[in-house]
Amino acid sequence: MEPLTQAQQELYDWLVEYTTSTQHAPSIRQMMRAMNLRSPAPIQSRLERLRVKGYIDWTDGKARTLRVLHRQNQGIPVLGAIAAGGLVEPFTDVQDKLDFSTVFQRPNCFALRVVGDSMIEDLIAEGDMVVMRSVIPNETIKNGEIVAARVDGYGTTLKRFYQTGNKIALKPSNRKYAPIEVRAEQVDIQGILVGVWRGY
Repeated sequence: MEPLTQAQQELYDWLVEYTTSTQHAPSIRQMMRAMNLRSPAPIQSRLERLRVKGYIDWTDGKARTLRVLHRQNQGIPVLGAIAAGGLVEPFTDVQDKLDFSTVFQRPNCFALRVVGDSMIEDLIAEGDMVVMRSVIPNETIKNGEIVAARVDGYGTTLKRFYQTGNKIALKPSNRKYAPIEVRAEQVDIQGILVGVWRGY
């Protein structure tokens, strides 16, 4: 693609950051503030050049339809495999990128910090961050899925979900704890586990 001028690159980088974090397009006024400009004319000119060069596009006549077309390859490099038993041949050719944005920047996901050890046998420990996907209306939750559930009389908990008829069992992954068994109307499923983050 055709290279960008410094002013175009500055606006493009800001657009990428803004649309990634908010999941919607900014207004001209927001772009003016971000670029420290008092007139919309320079913004409109830069946007038109970005469009001509193939970096962005929008639907004419409709507000806030701007789309970033070619995001730079983000993520950290995956350099190969490493054995946790025997040895494997190391290699350093970058084959892929590990991009967490597909999980962590989805608009319907949220994170919770784990307190306690009731899910330790699923390798979810205290202090971990669990990434949950919000449940859509009328979604069927599969037995065995790990969910964040609000239970009348118990509070909110992270457990494996099992339903039989009008009864729900929220089962821990630690033999020290008993399952929570309640009526379905006592449970509000707030999210389904999609990832776990642990820092060292």
